[in-house]
Amino acid sequence: MADSGTPASMQLRGQALLQDPVHNKGTAFTDRERDALGLRGLLPARVHTQPEQVQRVLANMRRLPTDLDKYIFLTALHDRNETLFFRVVMENAEEIMPLIYTPTVGLGCQLYGRIYRRPRGLFVTAADAGRVKQVLQNWKQKAGIIVVTDGERILGLGDLGAQGMGIPVGKLSLYTACAGMHPALCLPVTLDVGTENEELLQDPLYIGQVRRRLRGADYDALVEEFVTAANEVFPGVLVQFEDFANANAFRLLHKYQDRICTFNDDIQGTASVALSGLKSAIRITGKSLADTRVLFLGAGEAAVGIADLVTASLVAQGLPEAEARKRCWLVDSKGLVVASRTDLTDHKRKYAHEHAAVKEFPDAVNALKPQAIVGVAAVGRTFTRQVIEAMGSFNERPIVFALSNPTSKSECTAEEAYAWSGGRAIFACGSPFAPVNVNGKTFVPRQGNNSYIFPGVGLGVVSCKARRVTDEMFLAAADTLAGMVSQADLDQGSIYPSLSRMREVSAAIAASVADVAFRRGLAGVPQPADTAAFIRSCMYEPSYPTYA
Repeated sequence: MADSGTPASMQLRGQALLQDPVHNKGTAFTDRERDALGLRGLLPARVHTQPEQVQRVLANMRRLPTDLDKYIFLTALHDRNETLFFRVVMENAEEIMPLIYTPTVGLGCQLYGRIYRRPRGLFVTAADAGRVKQVLQNWKQKAGIIVVTDGERILGLGDLGAQGMGIPVGKLSLYTACAGMHPALCLPVTLDVGTENEELLQDPLYIGQVRRRLRGADYDALVEEFVTAANEVFPGVLVQFEDFANANAFRLLHKYQDRICTFNDDIQGTASVALSGLKSAIRITGKSLADTRVLFLGAGEAAVGIADLVTASLVAQGLPEAEARKRCWLVDSKGLVVASRTDLTDHKRKYAHEHAAVKEFPDAVNALKPQAIVGVAAVGRTFTRQVIEAMGSFNERPIVFALSNPTSKSECTAEEAYAWSGGRAIFACGSPFAPVNVNGKTFVPRQGNNSYIFPGVGLGVVSCKARRVTDEMFLAAADTLAGMVSQADLDQGSIYPSLSRMREVSAAIAASVADVAFRRGLAGVPQPADTAAFIRSCMYEPSYPTYA
């Protein structure tokens, strides 16, 4: 904000000010501000406080009939009054987060071309090869974090091409609402390299390039140009890769993680939140992590990312790596991942253990008798009654994580998990479910959602100007999150804290991540006397400034 007390160096006034979402206060402009800024007559007479504006927004939103209508309504609010938007989200996290992110954002992306209103972020297309730096220079703010997707694997919905932009926009909204990342530092980017989605290619309202996906050397060259340009235009920027297909996700992470400040949320963020859930769950089972065998339905980036971090956690506890890996088993579309299979990619092969071939997931459950099953294959209703009852037959408290989203892809519902286990399941979900009553007890399931992890990790990394993002940071984040689960949470079946505590959770995770950076010599600022206080001082608060 400029020292003159007027909105920034642009000296916005009148209608231009009301149309600028960063500085617009709507009916909260005071009488003095209305006179000084040429707003007299452009607004209704009554001056409202921000809490009164929040009340109006919530009342109007709650009258809307569908979650998609609410998503569009909140997007419009974001486009006209950014400060009010983040205040609404912050103060009503449990109600609003499922509307601006999972599960509603999935439908929002599917219909993005039809509900598109106003540009947000940058689209870098295959046609921009050779001039990506110029495209990034069109963004006039100094980005501290970029969330980038190529739209090929949006949630469990597949290839949505350029319409995947809803994901970076939604993620960055959570960075601000949950962790206080200043919105001016947040840049959503979509690499529009085409799509294989026939429906989109035939849709006249599709917003992206109408072409097949760029592949091979040309794709790699565009990503390389983007990564290089991003670090030239925004030195030290944190680049978060989001919703890339498995083949590219692992490859790009391995290519860039030791070269730039970057992470892949689908691999590392998912791993951290799942590991945290397992650490909370074993407080209920009474077993150690080393005594917990985990069977994954799915063998992609989420499953392998979780398995890798579980392994790293066990190694940190003193277990040899080979023994630690044996606690994690994968099932893919062809059955149990075992050593005798010859069709395995590199990321699966390290979890290919000696065992007879098993074709179906229920048979793998009965053969391995795991303490925990984790669904990350985005195939709905695969944790059947047969599976849940089997888990309950050899576990007093079976751990059941149905983490795929949106809701249509969930492996089972909360009600099914609790009912089929007689209320004994320790359940976590990828999409929100309402509380469930079984045998007179009310269980409150909570999402094993990456939003518990990535906002705090990003805030910690950006605040201390870390040069790299490491697995140790995600281990620290998992431990911090698990430590914030109270006994009262566990008693009601919740293995994560309430979403209403997201700012507190994110601040604690950011401090733990920054401490790792300071300890490992990765930080770009001097270590403060009090890391937690330093992190809190970096957090954005969505309050209106006084302009006159």
